[in-house]
Amino acid sequence: MSFQRLIRFLARDGKIYFGDAILPPNTTDISRTKSARVITGDIFGAHQVTDQVLPVEHLLAPLPQDAVRTVRCLGLNYANHAKEAGMPLPKTPLVFYKPATALAAPTADIEIPRVAQQELGLDYEVELVIVIGKMCRDVAPEDAYEYILGYSVGNDISHRPLQLGPGQWSLGKGFDSWAPWGPGIVSSRVIGDPQRLGVKTRVNGEVRQSSNTRDMIFKVAETVSLLSRGTTLLKGDMIFTGTPEGVAMGEPKGKERWLKDGDVVEVELEGVGVCRNRVVFEGVGKSKL
Repeated sequence: MSFQRLIRFLARDGKIYFGDAILPPNTTDISRTKSARVITGDIFGAHQVTDQVLPVEHLLAPLPQDAVRTVRCLGLNYANHAKEAGMPLPKTPLVFYKPATALAAPTADIEIPRVAQQELGLDYEVELVIVIGKMCRDVAPEDAYEYILGYSVGNDISHRPLQLGPGQWSLGKGFDSWAPWGPGIVSSRVIGDPQRLGVKTRVNGEVRQSSNTRDMIFKVAETVSLLSRGTTLLKGDMIFTGTPEGVAMGEPKGKERWLKDGDVVEVELEGVGVCRNRVVFEGVGKSKL
């Protein structure tokens, strides 16, 4: 039997395991899981969900950092987000990259380096994340789901001046811990249609983003197909699929509610769960904000 809701966790014995999350009643939020069935074997290939149940002491990123080769991201993939950003709708996917070192656990602190504290502009972006399960190239849209291991939720933390000022996006989005994700990977067969899932962001409990993946411009299957044209996607590769409207950048000029030191940001994907991360400024006493 293959997994339904893959997690990677620290158990009471001090060891790290892959597991199939056992959810409490009346929830699909993996972040609430307290125990899991241990998984043995290759999660990208032959693996077994065993009968061994262990308590979950701490949830880790669903994949270790060295299992992820490339993190691709789409910009402006929701029409209303493009509108609030004052940018035209893309005719082809707007693609940028984050380094694997940006990936962080679903409860890890989002660390803000001093270079990103020199001016206002720290923002959040809830995103459905595709995790590739099999190596593929030149995939037809109708075959794309065969190569998807599952889905997760991520937060594409962004510093707008550093993102938009230099004329390229990765600099202002790629700092360490600026892509927290998790709390698990839900298999394609459990999710079903990925274009009917609610997405939300809360900052200190206040809802800032609330939308649905049906509003994506480039849908999941089309995205995998387009990104695989002439390019090999490897197992473990991740695709952040863009964010809906409601980011701080889209608020009236001078009234943007930028993230600040100590804020708690929650990003949520229906059927997957919540990543809950605290914003922590390095050397906050010296920050210019």
